[in-house]
Amino acid sequence: MRISARADYAVRAALQLAAAHDAAPLKAEAIADGQGISHKFLEGILGDMRRGGLVLSQRGGNGGYWLAKPAETISVADVIRCVDGPLVSVRGVRPPELSYTGAAESLLPLWIALRASVRQVLDGVSLADVAAAKLPPEISALAEDPESWTNP
Repeated sequence: MRISARADYAVRAALQLAAAHDAAPLKAEAIADGQGISHKFLEGILGDMRRGGLVLSQRGGNGGYWLAKPAETISVADVIRCVDGPLVSVRGVRPPELSYTGAAESLLPLWIALRASVRQVLDGVSLADVAAAKLPPEISALAEDPESWTNP
């Protein structure tokens, strides 16, 4: 699985909004500056997140962006899906829509298992978890395994 720059920026922006949940709406410029993201690129991402129902916005001097629902109810997967579509696809196709024959026939269950494991991790972590630096124990255990940090 590859995390696009768009998805990375969207998650980072959502985390900044989650961390500021009780503050006034955040301006896109402040989010962009705080995360080192191009303001113009971020505006497009925030627009997608608004259309996807993850953020709300208000124009004007006191305007800005805020999360549309509590950070505890928004998973990292929700943000990625909102800006990039399905978490796992093969050649742009969702695994259940694929079919293989012959020696490759058992490839489909492998792609389904991959999708299930990605969902387990990304759906299992909320913006609130990451913003508070309190990842679920099973996620922390994966990250603490030294093998997780090596590139084969």
